Amino acid sequence: MGLFSKKPDIFLIVGLGNPGGQYSGTRHNAGFMAADFIAHKQNARFKKKFQSEWAEVKFGNKKCYLQKPHTFMNNSGLAVRDACNFYRIPVKNVIVMHDDITLEPGRFKLKTGGSDGGHNGLTSIITNIGDWDFQHIKIGIGAKTIKEMPLYDYVLQTLSDADKKAIEGLFDDVYGCIEMIVAGDPEKAKAEYNHRFDNDKEGK
Repeated sequence: MGLFSKKPDIFLIVGLGNPGGQYSGTRHNAGFMAADFIAHKQNARFKKKFQSEWAEVKFGNKKCYLQKPHTFMNNSGLAVRDACNFYRIPVKNVIVMHDDITLEPGRFKLKTGGSDGGHNGLTSIITNIGDWDFQHIKIGIGAKTIKEMPLYDYVLQTLSDADKKAIEGLFDDVYGCIEMIVAGDPEKAKAEYNHRFDNDKEGK
């Protein structure tokens, strides 16, 4: 068991998005934006690894890896799977930050498991790591205002200045939420942060 056992003190923090300048600042890249905030706060530098931008960070006394998959959103799970397999990271120690259309900009919510909600990045991760029991932080980008617009087109639109400011204003709290998760208490993190956003379209 020793060689193949999981390492319970290592965490993987994943920000989802699409690589390339044409996608920078789009709604679908809210997870990338959150990962960049964490890297900047900890003075961490990204390098290329596991088809990703990859950095080592620390929350409390726990080693964490910060990942921005460059496999494009629909194949995000390929990079996450490779990282989890190489470092033997338990699924419960994976934290995924991603955009969510059910929450308005300026809101976020922590969930454990659940459904993929039609998010292709989450679908890919579930498929490739074979489990859904990871933590994910849903970052609000707002719902479509034009019903006929395809969702694909909507999430690839550049954020307005107001929405970008609202999303970036969440990141200190997202950081605090991750601190609690890594400290071993995701339920405390939900109690601390989710109640602030209980008027979203999903309810509490």
